[in-house]
Amino acid sequence: MSPLKLQKGASSHSAYDLRDPHAEMMERHTLAVVVDNEAGVLARVIGLFSGRGYNIESLTVAEVDHEGHTSRITIVTTGTPSVIEQIKAQLGRIVPVHDVHDLTVEGPSVERELALFKVAGDGEKRIEALRLAEIFRANVVDSTLGSFVFEITGTPEKVDAFADLMRPIGLVEMARTGVAALARGAE
Repeated sequence: MSPLKLQKGASSHSAYDLRDPHAEMMERHTLAVVVDNEAGVLARVIGLFSGRGYNIESLTVAEVDHEGHTSRITIVTTGTPSVIEQIKAQLGRIVPVHDVHDLTVEGPSVERELALFKVAGDGEKRIEALRLAEIFRANVVDSTLGSFVFEITGTPEKVDAFADLMRPIGLVEMARTGVAALARGAE
């Protein structure tokens, strides 16, 4: 998977990019961090990001080995290549961190996100919401006379596209889990 690159401070929508062509590009990276499953570890990892002004776009945490007492933190962040390298190095120096993997550069990976969408409407809007949900393979997990709750799983881009289409129909609320990611292959 190649990193998503945007010139630092640049809008991806500008047709006239007059910025310095030698400026470092912003990249989106997915990091998998295996840590001890103990109190305070997540706070230390988050503190590293907030203390240095690094942005977290998505964060998921779950225990992955009950007997070994380890958890996996998946972080999606953006920064210049040098900032990404700093983040990885600083994460590796935190004592309860066992491994730091940059899934974006280590080879092909799979990213998925779960989201719930509450969409209100009646008549044609209700029919349109159901039609779009079918196209996106979203499941209806709750229904009332005036609303639906849809569940969708997919890439963050798929979730974003579904949200964009549901807004004019009557999107009331959404909840997203954040990205879960694994490297592809046998290792």
